Amino acid sequence: MLGLLGTAALGGIVPEAAAVAATSEATDRSAVVAFHGRHQAGIVTPPPPHMLFAAFDATTERRSDLRDLMRTWTDAAVAMSRGRSSSGPAVKGDEGPAETGETLGLPAASLTLTFGLGSALFERDGHDRFGLRTMRPPALRDLPAFANDRLEPARSGGDLCVQACAEDSLVVFHAIHELARLGLGVVRIRWLQQGFGQTAAIGAEQPTPRNLMGFKDGALNIRNDDAHALNRFVWVRSPSWMRGGSYIVVRRVRMRLEEWDTSSLADQQHTIGRMKESGAPLGRKEEFDRLDLSARRPNGRPVIPQNAHVRLASPSSNGDERILRRGYSFADGADGADGGGYLDAGLFFVAFQRDPLRQFARINANLARHDALNEYVVHTSSAVFAVRPVCQSVDMWRRVSSESSTAARTS
Repeated sequence: MLGLLGTAALGGIVPEAAAVAATSEATDRSAVVAFHGRHQAGIVTPPPPHMLFAAFDATTERRSDLRDLMRTWTDAAVAMSRGRSSSGPAVKGDEGPAETGETLGLPAASLTLTFGLGSALFERDGHDRFGLRTMRPPALRDLPAFANDRLEPARSGGDLCVQACAEDSLVVFHAIHELARLGLGVVRIRWLQQGFGQTAAIGAEQPTPRNLMGFKDGALNIRNDDAHALNRFVWVRSPSWMRGGSYIVVRRVRMRLEEWDTSSLADQQHTIGRMKESGAPLGRKEEFDRLDLSARRPNGRPVIPQNAHVRLASPSSNGDERILRRGYSFADGADGADGGGYLDAGLFFVAFQRDPLRQFARINANLARHDALNEYVVHTSSAVFAVRPVCQSVDMWRRVSSESSTAARTS
């Protein structure tokens, strides 16, 4: 981000390749995820049980304000990921403490902070707000409307995003709170989403967790040690300043759990296409048995129904496209007596990919049209952000800054 804004003073913003090794034993709260590496942390890093996602809107009109904030946020992120005080500046005109203080004395708890840039930061309503329009990557586009969308504008979109994940829920809250405090006068929180109990295993040794519907979620997810799949489906190749980065798609998917809970076990399993207890594909015995979409019953009907979720989400049904899922469950209260007392709970879907329109949009359009699960879910929030790679040298930032200046002069 600092490179785009025209400066060379940044060592890195939440990288990740080194984090995989560093977090292989990150089950205790004293673990520290390496900050510097090839990619941002929080992408292939094994997901800890607590997450807080924040989308921010810029309130300033000055590019220099954003540049200064990126410096401040970077310093704070480095400190907090090490379990230290961010020691940020006090709020202007305030003589109060320079740190919010919730986690004083607490360890790092495997904290990762992942930063993203929204399309509106480059251009909004045709306006080049910060002189970045020519640097907007072609893949950073709004998603099309889907049949099962009931999106709430107040908690969709955003200029910037931060995903905080850790072994301690207070640590993730503190990280977002502190970044929001440091951003006063430059950015403000647009919306927040808290998550718990990750629902998509990505570590090679990580067991597949269950979602709030009781099914194992993530058996076919890309693994963090599958370099070939990551290079093909996750890491971006162009433009040059995004090389090694990715795009994050987030969707808040509310589950109609009351309706789901009254359906039979057989109906649930046919809706998903897997056995509830074992996680095995229908017709198979083990969770990781091959998903055989051609298998037929004696009466000629497919073992896995045509509208089963796993069939429609499988790569073979979507031009062999895949995405790296990193979702969490959420529970945000209930509708209350006037609203029927229904739980406001479900899946905060998080996915990384090279091209959101080619990958996520293609897969989700297929699901939105035909998925039997649509009877039980509704999408209420959506956003897409560009997740920059880490730049480990001053020269790299100068090069990105130079590209930005050149593009601006020739546009």
